[in-house]
Amino acid sequence: MGVMPLLLLVAGSAAVAAAGRRVPVPVPLLLVAVGLAVSYVPGVPDYTLDPHIVLPLLLPPLLYTAATDSSYLDLRAQVRPVALLSVGYVLFAAFVVGCAAYLIVPGLPLTAALVLGAVVAPPDAVAATAVARRVGLPSRITTILQGESLVNDATAITAFRVALAAAVGEGATWAGGILEFVIAAIGGVGVGMVLMVPLHWLRTHLREALLQNTLSLLIPFVAYAVAEQVHASGVLAVVVVALYLGHRAWEVDFATRLQEEAVWKMVAFVLESAVFALIGLQLPVVLKGLGEYEGAEAAWYAIALFLVVAVARFVWVYPASFLPRLSARVRAREGDLSWKGPFIIGWAGMRGVVSLAIAFSIPLTVHDGDPFPERNLILFLTFTTVIGTLVVQGVTLPPLIRLLKFPTRDVQTETLAEANAQAQASRAAERRLDELLADERNALPGPLADRLRTVLERRRNAVWERLGQVNPVTGETVDDTYRRLSREMISAERDVFVRLRDGRYIDDEMLRTLLRRLDLEEAAAYREAT
Repeated sequence: MGVMPLLLLVAGSAAVAAAGRRVPVPVPLLLVAVGLAVSYVPGVPDYTLDPHIVLPLLLPPLLYTAATDSSYLDLRAQVRPVALLSVGYVLFAAFVVGCAAYLIVPGLPLTAALVLGAVVAPPDAVAATAVARRVGLPSRITTILQGESLVNDATAITAFRVALAAAVGEGATWAGGILEFVIAAIGGVGVGMVLMVPLHWLRTHLREALLQNTLSLLIPFVAYAVAEQVHASGVLAVVVVALYLGHRAWEVDFATRLQEEAVWKMVAFVLESAVFALIGLQLPVVLKGLGEYEGAEAAWYAIALFLVVAVARFVWVYPASFLPRLSARVRAREGDLSWKGPFIIGWAGMRGVVSLAIAFSIPLTVHDGDPFPERNLILFLTFTTVIGTLVVQGVTLPPLIRLLKFPTRDVQTETLAEANAQAQASRAAERRLDELLADERNALPGPLADRLRTVLERRRNAVWERLGQVNPVTGETVDDTYRRLSREMISAERDVFVRLRDGRYIDDEMLRTLLRRLDLEEAAAYREAT
């Protein structure tokens, strides 16, 4: 792929994603649809997915940003359902889909069918979790979907390697496959645990935010490459490192956190947009190699396989959700469970770019030099399964969530908890300030000491004010009005600085310094509660 097609892909997908935020259609689906349409525009080059690019260069940063945004404590609390989905379900789906493909497609060898099963086994929950946040699913379901998407790729890649070895005649066995999976999993977790502490030490000891963020951009690639070099799971290595660094992000200085958040939001936006656009752009590449299969025949295989994939997830999810609750200990710890949560988890099994990338890595020939059996059909069925799950399940997921009427977040309770936490923190800060001011080495003039106390009091009162009455004219809380007036004041200061620069009273370097100071004040004053 040349430079110009790559630039067009990034720019075009970013523009579509930005426009998609203003329409009710989920952004991933809009990107796929536009990719499908653009793929047939004359002059558009073939964007063939290269697994040597997607897996080592696109997958690590996507996993890293998803893991750092996840909660280690929440994932630990949901480790059983996450493990059952990310490991148990993926292996179950690979076997069931493989056997179904063997029965559905005449002449398809069982080993090649199991390769297909492993390829389409891992759901890509990026779109599902985006919808979950947008519609307001309970945090438990969102956590389970996030946790599944972080780990299931490692299971699927290992299962694919075992099935592929059997298909190309390298004498793979079930015992050998299980051993390879265990080694890859333990090795990936081990590499992540070895790297996470020194990487965190580097992040906390580099004194410049620019260097710290450069390191942050390198971390997912380093973790993935080191793990793959020792034949361990690069996916698990990245996830382990990212969860640890995200859990201890508070130990990094504020400038790094401000920059890092902005940088990784941009990286995730660009990569996710390009990845979903690439899915749609694969249609001509896949159809070109379909060969001897007629349209109606291939369509029947695609529909049948999609139905198997969709049904198999429910067949796994409901027993995996309810059978553990036969234990009184599990019921006491986790409470009651309705049918609605497992239903949404079952319907959120959308496939994504990882399946396509794995499929494109299938070799052209087997061990004895013959063509890989039905490789083009496997690529086609992978593509149609990905598109089918994204379109059918992706479009219906938001209205389905609304139809089931999950309980919404209790904003009042959450705000009260935040206010109590802020009150405890403010009391600790006041005690520390009194200790510091009692030391003559920390002597401050009265107005400056009062300013420190005023800022602290403002932080403490701001949360409580959100619980109070709103302005009957504007509908704003006292806190909202304070923020708006402060913004107007800062905007007035900013206009003066720019006018002074334009009049050559100050230079651009001084302007940047002054604007940076205002930006930090505005960020502190207008950070939104989450």
